[in-house]
Amino acid sequence: ADLGGVIFSRRIFSSDSLSLLLLLYNMPVVSLAKIAASPAVTAGDFTVRVPCIYGKRLVFNRVSLRRSFVSHRVRSELQSPRVLGSVTDLSLDNSVENGHLPKGDSWAVHKFGGTCVGNSERIKDVADVVVSDGSSRKLVVVSAMAKVTDMMYDLIHRAQSRDDSYLSALDAVLEKHRATALELLDGDELASFSARLHNDINNLKAMLRAIYIAGHATESFSDFVVGHGELWSAQMLAAVVRKSGLDCTWMDARDVLVVVPNSSSQVDPDFAESEKRLEKWFSQNSAAKIIIATGFIASTPENIPTTLKRDGSDFSAAIMGALFRSHQLTIWTDVDGVYSADPRKVSDAVILKTLSYQEAWEMSYFGANVLHPRTIIPVMKYDIPIVIRNIFNLSAPGTMICRQIEDEDGYKLDAPVKGFATIDNLALVNVEGTGMAGVPGTASAIFSAVKEVGANVIMISQASSEHSVCFAVPEKEVKAVSEALNSRFRQALAGGRLSQIEIIPNCSILAAVGQKMASTPGVSATFFNALAKAAVLKEEFKIDLRVIGITGSSKMLLSESGIDLSRWRELMKEEGESANIEKFTQYVKGNHFIPNSVIVDCTADADIASSYYDWLLRGIHVVTPNKKANSGPLDQYLKIRDLQRKSYTHYFYEATVGAGLPIISTLRGLLETGDKILRIEGIFSGTLSYLFNNFVGNRSFSDVVAEAKQAGFTEPDPRDDLSGTDVARKVTILARESGLKLDLDSLPVQSLVPKPLQACASAEEFMQKLPQFDEELSKQRQEAEAAGEVLRYVGVVDAVAKKGTVELKRYKKDHPFAQLSGADNIIAFTTKRYKEQPLIVRGPGAGAQVTAGGIFSDILRLAFYLGAPS
Repeated sequence: ADLGGVIFSRRIFSSDSLSLLLLLYNMPVVSLAKIAASPAVTAGDFTVRVPCIYGKRLVFNRVSLRRSFVSHRVRSELQSPRVLGSVTDLSLDNSVENGHLPKGDSWAVHKFGGTCVGNSERIKDVADVVVSDGSSRKLVVVSAMAKVTDMMYDLIHRAQSRDDSYLSALDAVLEKHRATALELLDGDELASFSARLHNDINNLKAMLRAIYIAGHATESFSDFVVGHGELWSAQMLAAVVRKSGLDCTWMDARDVLVVVPNSSSQVDPDFAESEKRLEKWFSQNSAAKIIIATGFIASTPENIPTTLKRDGSDFSAAIMGALFRSHQLTIWTDVDGVYSADPRKVSDAVILKTLSYQEAWEMSYFGANVLHPRTIIPVMKYDIPIVIRNIFNLSAPGTMICRQIEDEDGYKLDAPVKGFATIDNLALVNVEGTGMAGVPGTASAIFSAVKEVGANVIMISQASSEHSVCFAVPEKEVKAVSEALNSRFRQALAGGRLSQIEIIPNCSILAAVGQKMASTPGVSATFFNALAKAAVLKEEFKIDLRVIGITGSSKMLLSESGIDLSRWRELMKEEGESANIEKFTQYVKGNHFIPNSVIVDCTADADIASSYYDWLLRGIHVVTPNKKANSGPLDQYLKIRDLQRKSYTHYFYEATVGAGLPIISTLRGLLETGDKILRIEGIFSGTLSYLFNNFVGNRSFSDVVAEAKQAGFTEPDPRDDLSGTDVARKVTILARESGLKLDLDSLPVQSLVPKPLQACASAEEFMQKLPQFDEELSKQRQEAEAAGEVLRYVGVVDAVAKKGTVELKRYKKDHPFAQLSGADNIIAFTTKRYKEQPLIVRGPGAGAQVTAGGIFSDILRLAFYLGAPS
């Protein structure tokens, strides 16, 4: 008889052991051997505890048996079981209960992943976030504690492998949650949770014993076991929130979420049924303003426990957001938001402020760690924005995923390309042949064969008339795909109608994502032009650049054949050794596989700069943006330049003055062609350029500094910019390049840091007190404006007077320096040749990208000097 999903066989085996055969759902016949062993079983009644799935929980039924038959009492008790463990009857009756669910903007939905609730301290932090949210009603979806889901799957694996260690592994699960509860709870809350925890553990122990005996676990059994992590984390978090004095209850999502399996080994939410069950649940819990719900788990329409599979917690949060019609879904994780590219591969990737639903979907499909596309679907229907935020950095605003934002005129406000995503370890399959052209159904036959082997087709490209079909599959699946296609098209290949089935291994997909690309001309040209430049170095210029060593202050990474720059940070952690500049130098010089060696110093360290002479002496070329060598002690500078002239090693430092601007090369070009420098004058600091370009109207200088600091244009301590030291170093370098023997210490520098504030203990103290000194600069600005002039902070090399200065000067509004905008630099060379009209170089003179461009230009120039084609 079918008794609540359990079919009993009418059979008793022996007098000293009892076995019941039962079939649980789609599980093979299982022998629960010796569940109730007795040394001597005589005729008559005795009771055993039989585990079975009832509703959504493991239930123990007391079953009365006779030795020779299964009595009628067995059937009646199983149909109306006496439950020893907790059980919820999910049958939906027709009674209408009070407490209608209010939906809409009053609800905020939060989701916290496993790392967010990884230990007691993090659970407290999550509770603080929940309590501090000002929404009138809150639903919080939580994952299991970090690593717990893996631990639960491991229990199943051990049990079905008949590994007795599943018992000790279960004890570890118990201890993890028991210890966490002891740190979080006390009194009745602790007692209540502990009782539930131990009851659940006992139920799991019996279930795992059944799996152990069977040597097999159905999907239903597995889903039932692994879902306990969410049950426990939700109960603990709810108890912690209640400690703050707020009314909070927890929800077992299996009471509400109903899902049905689909053909792709996933599940689809049944929203209609879920809404009915949510109304019923809320009618019994209508007083709760804060609900802590379990993520990842749900029920089938038959009340069988299941899970939402991959990214299940995010998905369940999105479903809840749709069911409650919440005003926002916040997904809390351990990163500041969605990056424009993988930060492990692209060091200057930035956090995106907004993404459209479609952009997030696309980036996720192509491998970016955003959200699974199915997570986005439920909230899109109701225009519910998703915000990705960092639980460990509450100051970060995160990334908002919402419908595309447009301005009043209907124009999309976002940049054409939002970000880049990659899928690695792919193979391309190219099916080609003239016999395919014009033959209907060829593509269908190709992908039918691919489907039969279960391969995942990620991207498809097809020529006109199906002459060529190319598609990408994971590299681990390409062998099966190739064999299937060769088998399916054996005759076509033999007859010449198909010319080849080509496999191209070791490929990656690079996706540029942006909703505005479709309406913006030139995006593809820019994209492919950037890709072409990487190949140009080898193919056109015959340059093979390899990074064989990277060192920081604490660790260094060395590799004779070259470091994989896409993974250098990861490799540094895994294979790096203690930094040693002497060993690093010896390694660079002693590498016999590399014909030419160059050290690129990207520090601002004076000690590293003092090594240049030794490196050049050993035949190692030097490229650097470090100003310390060329503006440091004059004798050291002269010594390096003298060695450079006498040796065959090269020393390039274009980026020391203008980052990527050609200032040093322009100066050298003038001198080498016989021109004479009379004066070099310029705005050399991007920070100070920005400050005085925006120091206009009624704005105070301190306000402009605060704005620049907030925007990241200044150093962490703005005094480092306002002191003028950086400009003084650049003036010293240009003066020496012009033939003057100036020392940095002898250069007069007008500091913009008020003397009373030079000794401030911190940048914060400096910023607080700076407004007290606004009056002097405001007066200077007003005087300049009255005379039709502007203030600019400049450095000057007076080659005729053989001196240099750094000061705040006034310029007429028609002067080139007055026309500057943003944070640009500008340098004017007055020479014998350019006396009446100075030669001007202008552009961005600071920032990681332009500095990197200047350094790379020097590396390429070095390659050309060493014999590369020009």
